[in-house]
Amino acid sequence: MELHSFFNSSTSYRVRIALALKKLDFDFVPVNIRVLDHKKPEYVARNPGASVPLLDDDGFELGQSLAIIDYLDAKYPEPRLIPQDLKQRARVLEISNLIACDMHPLNNLRVLRYLVTTLGVSDEAKNGWYHHWVAEGFQSLEKMLERTNSDKFCVGGQVSLADCCLVPQVANAARMGCNLGAYPRVMAVYEHCNTLEAFQQAAPANQPDYQA
Repeated sequence: MELHSFFNSSTSYRVRIALALKKLDFDFVPVNIRVLDHKKPEYVARNPGASVPLLDDDGFELGQSLAIIDYLDAKYPEPRLIPQDLKQRARVLEISNLIACDMHPLNNLRVLRYLVTTLGVSDEAKNGWYHHWVAEGFQSLEKMLERTNSDKFCVGGQVSLADCCLVPQVANAARMGCNLGAYPRVMAVYEHCNTLEAFQQAAPANQPDYQA
């Protein structure tokens, strides 16, 4: 199994967490999105989404982090990251999709780069864009966690896909200087998960391609 990944990509980070939780061995293949490695024709031929991550499982190539984690969950169900219980599954997917579909796409590198290089937005305005959409997303996430009565994890008493999505998003927001003090439930989940070996193993600073 190969994982094509970039250390600071939150989508790659999600999949690394899932692989670590499931204790799955894989070969790491770096894809530097800062220098557009993900746009090279040979890579796009394997991953038409032209993004990271890409999982290659004995020739079965799959992009998109949520699809990859769902695939891993079906093939290697322990620990299960997408619950089988109908209502818990729905809550986990609700939270995961808020982060992956509403928050992340507005704030990933290609969007921020387009704002600056194509639209001529200043760095100050770009950062304001980022902080605005992060705040909107985390306000909603905090209310969702109130509804699930979150404690150490987003939903119930065990780790799930929702936690795999939350931790990279918070790490990214912290790196961008966002004020996260208004989201105590979000931060409680983040801080607890980062005490776990799998989350530490998957962290950007512990990747072979890490750049300070």
